[in-house]
Amino acid sequence: MRKLSLKELNRPSVAEFRAQEKAPVCLVLDNIRSALNVGSAFRTADAFALEKIFLCGITATPPHREILKTAIGATESVDWAYEEDTVPAIRRLQEQGYRVLAVEQADERAWLQEVQVEKGQKYALVFGNEVEGVSDAAMAAVDGCVEVPQFGTKHSLNISVCLGIVVWEFFRQWRYG
Repeated sequence: MRKLSLKELNRPSVAEFRAQEKAPVCLVLDNIRSALNVGSAFRTADAFALEKIFLCGITATPPHREILKTAIGATESVDWAYEEDTVPAIRRLQEQGYRVLAVEQADERAWLQEVQVEKGQKYALVFGNEVEGVSDAAMAAVDGCVEVPQFGTKHSLNISVCLGIVVWEFFRQWRYG
């Protein structure tokens, strides 16, 4: 077995990426404290060809040294916008036909493994602050909630890890389901 070279990976150029079909998923980052986590979100959005990222509240925006460090160029390929407040961003996405789901631990949630991604439906996934989670205002505005099951002693996953898990499941069902 040998590793593939970068040339053998046959990745699209930024221009080709921008023109290709996107998975009908947007990310909404609700007051994320760590710019490193934001950069990781960009890299994941690029990996799975997501439509767009909405950076809300205190969430850092490109160009930011720590975002660029972990995004490794994905800020150039992935569409993004800044929104001062998360709730109006959620409302606009809903008006555009997106089903907006918080990724959070809540009493009324669906376990990730039970979520059925509907063909033709667009999704926006809201990820919250590393300490406080998705804001109460955003929780009141979303259409539902998804939770990643956990079995250890810690109360949560790092946002970048959680985002990767959830995005993969939505992408997997959209592309291969």
